[in-house]
Amino acid sequence: MFRLVTDIVGRRIAKKGFWKTAALFFLFQMLFVSMTLPAIIFLGPFDNIKSIAVGASHRTLSHQYIARLFLSDEAINEILRENTVWDYGFGEEKIQVLRFDSKRSDKIEVYNIKGIDFNGKLMVVHDPARIAAAYSDKLPEAGQTVSALAKENNAVGAINAGGFQDNSLTGTGGSPMGFIISGGRVIYSQLESEKERIDTAAFTKDGMLIVGKHSLEQLKEYGVKEAVSFGPPLIVNGKPSISQGDGGWGIAPRTAIGQRETGEVLLLTVDGRSASTFGATLRDIQDILLTYGAVNAVNLDGGSSTTMFFNGRVINTPSDRLGERAVPSAFIVTWGEGYDR
Repeated sequence: MFRLVTDIVGRRIAKKGFWKTAALFFLFQMLFVSMTLPAIIFLGPFDNIKSIAVGASHRTLSHQYIARLFLSDEAINEILRENTVWDYGFGEEKIQVLRFDSKRSDKIEVYNIKGIDFNGKLMVVHDPARIAAAYSDKLPEAGQTVSALAKENNAVGAINAGGFQDNSLTGTGGSPMGFIISGGRVIYSQLESEKERIDTAAFTKDGMLIVGKHSLEQLKEYGVKEAVSFGPPLIVNGKPSISQGDGGWGIAPRTAIGQRETGEVLLLTVDGRSASTFGATLRDIQDILLTYGAVNAVNLDGGSSTTMFFNGRVINTPSDRLGERAVPSAFIVTWGEGYDR
């Protein structure tokens, strides 16, 4: 009997020792991988992964040191040069004026977008005159969620639009970058002069999307009614802006807006930062919009801000752990005159 008890106790101790050893081995493996993975990414032979990592760290000021731990400034700049977006707006090519059919349709289509590493949503709005820029009524103290902006403006659809400065890492959305134009009025501007050119996503009173670097002075000449500041442009006059590499911004949740030659507006969001959908490069976004017929398109604020609202609810999955992030502005889809609510 005593021997039986000691055998049972011995087996329990051995079993406990096995699990303790297994746990320590697993912990060691996790620490080893976490310490060596960055070196493999930045110093290994996988050029695509390296360029994505450099682009992602370069876009975030607080993370730029990561690439510099492994690569020289010269090597980083060379990678960034190989993944560039053509800079429109300084005389290389002026955006061509589009003329649309006067007939208006209330049709809105929503498509599921699937890539190798990401999932997204595409909203096609057939009447460009229904697009408007909404903005937080709490500026400059705070932004509002896309769904709040949509509901306050009685909109059927919406996506986040312009970026904002993350003052003191608070992320309140209350300090917009560049400018916001709504209803033909400049609601907000941090520019020193109306002649200063900045990346723009704007709609004229006729519903044409303007992309590329423009000044407030130029936008007035175009008759712009709704606008925010962000970029880069992805497609201009039917030509893609990224001809080599992935755009140099890494992989992340993305928001973008485009327009077909016949006027339909394309609102695109791609989710990211999860096991089921990593995110997309600028090249991915450009290629999706080209596939759906965009002749002009521009990247909007992404990351945790990426949100799409339709028919009373958010239809994508924002990456922020708290849900929707407060933003300064959104492009909304109004009901429009004569449309049933």
